[in-house]
Amino acid sequence: MFKMQLFLIIILFYLFASCNTSTSPLDSAKKSQLPRTLSSSEQILVNTSQNFGLKLFQSVNELDSSDNIFISPLSVSMALGMTLNGANGQTYEDMKNTLELNGLSEQQINEAYKSLIDLLLNLDEKVIFEIANSIWPKKGYPVLPSFMEVNQTYFYSEAKPLDFARSDAVDIINNWISEKTHGKIENMLDYIPEDAVMYLINAIYFKGTWTYQFDADLTNTENFYTTPQNFNPCQMMKISGNWLYYQDDKIQITDLPYGDSLYSMTVFLPSADQTIDDFVASLNADTWDNYFQDLAYKKGTIMMPKLKLDYKKLLNDMLINMGMGIAFGGSADFSRINGYGNLFISRVIHQSFVQVDEEGTEAAAATIVELRETSGTGPTGFFLRMDRPYIFVIRERTNNTILFIGKISKPQWTE
Repeated sequence: MFKMQLFLIIILFYLFASCNTSTSPLDSAKKSQLPRTLSSSEQILVNTSQNFGLKLFQSVNELDSSDNIFISPLSVSMALGMTLNGANGQTYEDMKNTLELNGLSEQQINEAYKSLIDLLLNLDEKVIFEIANSIWPKKGYPVLPSFMEVNQTYFYSEAKPLDFARSDAVDIINNWISEKTHGKIENMLDYIPEDAVMYLINAIYFKGTWTYQFDADLTNTENFYTTPQNFNPCQMMKISGNWLYYQDDKIQITDLPYGDSLYSMTVFLPSADQTIDDFVASLNADTWDNYFQDLAYKKGTIMMPKLKLDYKKLLNDMLINMGMGIAFGGSADFSRINGYGNLFISRVIHQSFVQVDEEGTEAAAATIVELRETSGTGPTGFFLRMDRPYIFVIRERTNNTILFIGKISKPQWTE
């Protein structure tokens, strides 16, 4: 029995561009260009962040047997990036390597985060994209000013000292997350352990309308095949036009833009003779880049299920498997937070939401890093019908930067 999964990935950066005035999917394609040239450190960060996003995708897919999976590597990276500024020694090196930031100095990492956050915001008036970061030290706990200052400078983090003994402390943190995600991420933190001393939190919100919207009158109940023999009903949308498209004997890929075409969703539909999990396991940076380079405009019809999914997961095991196990144990060194250490990451909690319908896509995600003290009708052209498991990506089209990547094996929709 195939597990049903959606694995939506947002990784670090989206770089967007201007476009022409095409108003129909049958018209000439919109052409993107960067609003400015990337620095060398920004370009390295964009490239390495794709590696982190794909590896995190594969790690979660391998370890989580849940029907639905939905994560944001961008959110995870932001939260861990702030935490990295408090790490020292081998803990710092292992976290840096896990985040695929090997080619950058600490200064370059922080500067690249800051400049790319600046670049991401307010680039497309037709797309809402928001990032928020915060650090919540236990009230009275000694924190080095340098740690708070570096994260305020480069991550725009809010300093939110809080009495963790307050009866409403959990609600205060959850309300901040809910506000920053427009109410899409609710009740994320379940409790505060007695020895917890700090929470580092990232929240992300995305809402984009399709450049070419689906006609709701064409949406019908159709079968979605979880295996060649088994199927479930879904609400299947339909649209025809001129799309970026690629096909070989193993995959069909197409690209659906949002707003002014500065963001897009790219869908990967593996052939029926391979499983979705085998396809996910086969992904790497080279094949990923090749897929996007091979996209070309073709006329065709797309059928895609409506989706509305929530996901929540403790990411400890995935991150440990990716190489930062030292950060979760008694050997962790976060002495650049308080000056003396005795801290470790006890939980990395991740929660996400996505809705895909005829109008567009709404997605939100948040990541909490918890630190505790050690105790010590007949279409023409191609025809792509997504009625079996498939992959999709929301991406920036100029540099193929991943915003979201999803795996769908059993689409769901609720009114």
